[in-house]
Amino acid sequence: MASEQALPTRQRRPSTSAPIVDIQGSVGPAGVSRPKHKRTFTGFGAGEIKSVQASIPDPQRAAWEKHAVKSFEDQDGFEREVVRHVETTLARSLFNCDENAAYAATSLAFRDRLITDWNKTQQQQTFRDSKRVYYLSLEFLMGRALDNAMLNVGHKDTAKAGLAELGFRIEDVITQENDAALGNGGLGRLAACFLDSLASLNYPAWGYGLRYRYGIFKQEIIDGYQVEVPDYWLDFNPWEFPRHDVTVDIQFYGNVRKSTDTNGKNVSVWDGGEVVQAVAYDVPIPGYATPTTNNLRLWSSKASGGEFDFQKFNNGDYESSVADQQRAETISAVLYPNDNLERGKELRLKQQYFWVAASLFDIVRRFKKSKRGWSEFPDQVAIQLNDTHPTLAIVELQRILVDVEGLEWNQAWDIVTNTFGYTNHTVLPEALEKWPVGLLQNLLPRHLQIIFDINMFFLQHVEKKFPEDRDMLRRVSIVEESQPKMIRMAYLAIVGSHKVNGVAELHSDLIQTTIFKDFVAIYGPDKFTNVTNGVTPRRWLHQANPRLSELIASKCGGNDFLTDLTKLSNLEQFVGDKEFRKEWAEIKYANKIRLAKHIKNTLGVTVNPASLFDIQVKRIHEYKRQQMNIFGVIHRYLTLKNMSPEERKQQLPRVSIFGGKAAPGYWMAKQIIHLINSVGSVVNNDADIGDLLKVIFLEDYNVSKAEIICPASDISEHISTAGTEASGTSNMKFVLNGGLIIGTCDGANIEITREVGESNIFLFGNLSEDVEDLRHAHTYGSHAIDSDLDAVFQEISKGTFGAPHDFGALIAAVRDHGDYYLVSDDFHSYIETHRLVDEAYRNQDEWVSKCITAVARMGFFSSDRCINEYADSIWNVEPLPIRE
Repeated sequence: MASEQALPTRQRRPSTSAPIVDIQGSVGPAGVSRPKHKRTFTGFGAGEIKSVQASIPDPQRAAWEKHAVKSFEDQDGFEREVVRHVETTLARSLFNCDENAAYAATSLAFRDRLITDWNKTQQQQTFRDSKRVYYLSLEFLMGRALDNAMLNVGHKDTAKAGLAELGFRIEDVITQENDAALGNGGLGRLAACFLDSLASLNYPAWGYGLRYRYGIFKQEIIDGYQVEVPDYWLDFNPWEFPRHDVTVDIQFYGNVRKSTDTNGKNVSVWDGGEVVQAVAYDVPIPGYATPTTNNLRLWSSKASGGEFDFQKFNNGDYESSVADQQRAETISAVLYPNDNLERGKELRLKQQYFWVAASLFDIVRRFKKSKRGWSEFPDQVAIQLNDTHPTLAIVELQRILVDVEGLEWNQAWDIVTNTFGYTNHTVLPEALEKWPVGLLQNLLPRHLQIIFDINMFFLQHVEKKFPEDRDMLRRVSIVEESQPKMIRMAYLAIVGSHKVNGVAELHSDLIQTTIFKDFVAIYGPDKFTNVTNGVTPRRWLHQANPRLSELIASKCGGNDFLTDLTKLSNLEQFVGDKEFRKEWAEIKYANKIRLAKHIKNTLGVTVNPASLFDIQVKRIHEYKRQQMNIFGVIHRYLTLKNMSPEERKQQLPRVSIFGGKAAPGYWMAKQIIHLINSVGSVVNNDADIGDLLKVIFLEDYNVSKAEIICPASDISEHISTAGTEASGTSNMKFVLNGGLIIGTCDGANIEITREVGESNIFLFGNLSEDVEDLRHAHTYGSHAIDSDLDAVFQEISKGTFGAPHDFGALIAAVRDHGDYYLVSDDFHSYIETHRLVDEAYRNQDEWVSKCITAVARMGFFSSDRCINEYADSIWNVEPLPIRE
């Protein structure tokens, strides 16, 4: 064998010179920086899908049916799917599959199962061409999807056994999932409950929202202060499907050209400006015990010409080469950008228009595929506005119909008003959205013109109806004649909708007799209605509190109560059953242990689960009065400190638990969080007090934490100033999980009281009809601070809980600035009612009986009942069961 010889290597010499060229002329077309992305859309219309079905040759159809995906039905099939995804999708193996990989593979296995139902649902809904509901909400607080999917398709036990055999605990796998950061408070959670009910009741419906890259924010507590950091919830999200072929170009800025066409008709053309592209991401929403799987479509923003400008990069303008993309991405980066700055206001308005314009384009496109006449649009489409955030959809639809489709103004406006319904969520005048006319003029010039026209025609109607009341024109005008002029979005929503609803009886009554009373006179009471909020029992009982759900099922003849919550009434006959009460109490104690472990693991504070757990978790806001709660805690602390050791031994131990986020620009709410944490750091380390009182602030409150917190509550606080909370839904969740309420006569507390009975709820405070008189007296008369509250203020001012000037504004708001939220007026009643809570809790037999009775009477507060009311009285839509 010949010996191998090394080949000589040739060394490359570096260049020592370069060619000399006179650079003249261009190398690319003038004025073009990048190619435009071509828009395409998925799906067929009802007529098209029928002809496509008929045109498929039999051999092709047979081949597709033979190889159609089959979902797993048992433990063996589930395990096979999990292992397949671990090894092929995730490229891992038995040896490096950790809990995170097990979560990913389990999610993908269930997602695969959902997809088949999802495709079938969309195909059948399109094929049958029935009316659809489109729910527009800036928030969808969905929570974790895996646990919900497992329960809704009825295979959680299958997954539990399968994962155990593969070496994992299902509880550990579920906790790997990030909460979908698509909302903040009750508005978003209500929207999520409604999507669950729409699917569970087989209504054809889509949700439309924004795909926030960083959520609202992830809350960290550092030295007692809230610090906002990005929420990287999208790092791995198996529950969404990018639809890169479903894109919409959204226009901003520019100018409007008016002209007359050949028929003498006035034509408006919106030219120029900036274009941003909306890209669709779809999330399947499974119904409970039904194959119906509806769709939540979320829009993400990107630069219309692509994310990278090669020409700018090649010219050395590296930062500018990605500037368009970065500017575009800010639109869907964060929920509720801080609007304390003018640029923040513009971004919020940009965000709202981007979302509604993309959604309307999608809805109109889908309708046009049906080949129906425009007069049939309201018969096929019902759009519900969840608060004022999507109100620009009214203007956008009018623009599409008049400017793009060429309809006459009056015909278009009839279509618009018969399509939209508006849900109001606040009676606070300062919370009703208004936008400066100048901002709209700059950002959306054509829309401002349309708003002015809508307002002109509306005011002409009002003037004819009330010729003697000229001041009414000023009061109801969509354009507020202030400095600067403002557009009142709530008024625009009322004028552009055929139904306006409140979300609790008191709230609906208040909006009709206060902020919208002139509109009731104009349109009559029939335009206004009430749909009291509800929650889905699937997530808030079955998923959050499985042992209690199982116990209830054992007494109610199975799980039918999850789809007909009125069946909870069967529990009342077991209130006197000693064994039943004992098991009920054991489940509550186990849930309190679970929360106590969470507190220990996250905060390092040990709490006694035998204590009374007193919980207030919700968005931090002065009207929700977390400040009154912490003042009450300080009062309890001072009372305990003034007792002898023997007296303290007679006292009932209590854990006061807070949670919730403050808006980044809401300074006062942030100070409330700071005070709660400062009080906690003192009280929790006071050896004299020990377990008698603990103060806990749970960081980064979200849906998955609520699922631990609600089942552990003994008493929950819903203590808003009377007449300020529209409804509230956390009150319903807490009672459904066997806790009692301390609350004011506000929002849905009133209806809960009516249902559960006054002896099973602890009410206090002034009534809504007295609030304005008290505020007037504070401002123009005398305002004496409650003596117990004054003692609390003195203790804060002494520096017991940190630097007194940190909390001076909280004290001054009550003492010096009119106590707008009536903290002092209600404080004595609040403290006395807490004494009644302590007394009642000592008699555990009676307490448990109250809890069982309250749960048995909560059947009214299901989101299924809400959706049926909306469908019947507002949307005029029928269920459409999906055939297997």
